[in-house]
Amino acid sequence: MWADTILILVISVCTALLGEGVTWLLVYRTEKYQKLKTEIEKQSKKLEKIKEAHGDTTNLERSKKRRIEQDEEKLKNTNRDLTMVKMKSMFAIGFAFTALLSMFNSIFDGRVVAKLPFTPIYWVQGLSHRNLLGDDMTDCSFIFLYILCTMSIRQNIQKALGFAPSRAASKQAGSMWQPDPNKYKW
Repeated sequence: MWADTILILVISVCTALLGEGVTWLLVYRTEKYQKLKTEIEKQSKKLEKIKEAHGDTTNLERSKKRRIEQDEEKLKNTNRDLTMVKMKSMFAIGFAFTALLSMFNSIFDGRVVAKLPFTPIYWVQGLSHRNLLGDDMTDCSFIFLYILCTMSIRQNIQKALGFAPSRAASKQAGSMWQPDPNKYKW
């Protein structure tokens, strides 16, 4: 069981490195990506300086507020363009990883690869105990361990290689999990 666990960890690191290598080949080294990344960095820093200088945007005069909103919209558009540039790489990696995942899944099919120190919540048990015999829900299947390892390792590899977005850019870009607090004020 320990050998399988370590093997899955190694497989996860290798697939993450392979994924980042393909992404570097198709995206990170292109001139368009470099230009968009630089533009996002500049816009994020500019917007951050403006917001720090003025503090709360609710008490600003109309023209300055409109200018900040225009800068935010420009940043969102540049982020969208950057995502579109990354899209071709995502499709290539998705296709390759699906093939690799099905191959590894058939190799580790029905084998307990790890023992979880907890019983997973009900809706996760189908994934954590996938294709395993028995009723011990602390037994862990390949797919569950592989997904957990890949999710954690890939982001760290991106940071180590310098491919992760800067803190300023990710802070300004926002996401569906972190909506703009000023957007829905009355």
